[in-house]
Amino acid sequence: MYLDRFDPLKGERLEILDAEGRVDEALRPDLPDGEVRRLYGWLHRVRAADRMALALQREGRMGTYAPMEGQEACQMAAAALGEADWLVPSYRETGAMWLRGVPLATLYRYWIGDERGSVWPGELQVLPVAIPVGSQALHAVGLAWALKLRKEPGAVLVFFGDGATSQGEVLEAMNFAGVFQTPTVFFCQNNQYAISVPRRRQTAARTIAQKAVAFGFPGIQIYGNDLFSVIGAVGEALDRARSGQGPALIEALTYRLGPHTTADDPTRYRDEAEVERMRPFDPLRRVRAYLEGKGLWSEADEEALAAEVRAEVERAVEETYAVPEPDPSVIFDHTYAALPPYLQRQKEELLGSLGGGAGRG
Repeated sequence: MYLDRFDPLKGERLEILDAEGRVDEALRPDLPDGEVRRLYGWLHRVRAADRMALALQREGRMGTYAPMEGQEACQMAAAALGEADWLVPSYRETGAMWLRGVPLATLYRYWIGDERGSVWPGELQVLPVAIPVGSQALHAVGLAWALKLRKEPGAVLVFFGDGATSQGEVLEAMNFAGVFQTPTVFFCQNNQYAISVPRRRQTAARTIAQKAVAFGFPGIQIYGNDLFSVIGAVGEALDRARSGQGPALIEALTYRLGPHTTADDPTRYRDEAEVERMRPFDPLRRVRAYLEGKGLWSEADEEALAAEVRAEVERAVEETYAVPEPDPSVIFDHTYAALPPYLQRQKEELLGSLGGGAGRG
């Protein structure tokens, strides 16, 4: 319905829900209004959690953090995943991982530098945060290939940014996926900047989506601030992958309203006027406009949701810092089965300087 209809080589882009909250019914995916309300709640949760993380970092209570304000609709791609599917994030998918079932307190724990922040409860099919740009695309294709070889159900949804498409890992992953027809859905959040480098200086290609053509599978450019387009395109690509028809590439055109990370100063490479021009395209605004237009949302609903979300995020913060601090020695424990001699020496020096390895408390 979408992948065959919108050709990136012709400059075509999928947009179903416009900035005024109007839906193109001919393109609307199977997204009942009750589900729209539920996902609108998640859009709010993700924004609130994101802003809380920024505040904690500015207070010195969290390490470097990658915010996602403006990209919340892209995070909802995780809502299209089925039980047997896998989510492979980069470092900007706090919202998608939370939606998939990773507790927010666990995700916060990761960003404060606690190794336990990469350990999920239960059997969640979510890989850990990947900081090296684009490296997770190879992991995703390997995972998808394993599913295919083992004849197991499911597909793999992998996130990365537009900057990652300039990395060899992503291109190698797509080439492998195309050759071996792995059940992989590549989801590129094109937020216009690879840290400080604008999209136009990263690639001469007209779109990122069209690069899929070179690898022998479909690519589509969608408007990434449109919840309906995200759910529709990702849902179709996952269905296609699960049924053995191979990979697909989705380029979600969006805009990063904040910095690349809290270590970045975006005022050095873009002006505030540009950011203000993009605010009316906020993904939350258009979903709220849709719900209000159908009489499904009111100011009282908005206030109640805001209070509920604020309390939920504050509970997660309390839970994050309530656990006992880890023993410093654990920073050496999870990379090598047998510690190399130079790291063993570093571990002994650290523990010696701390008086034998007691915890920080």
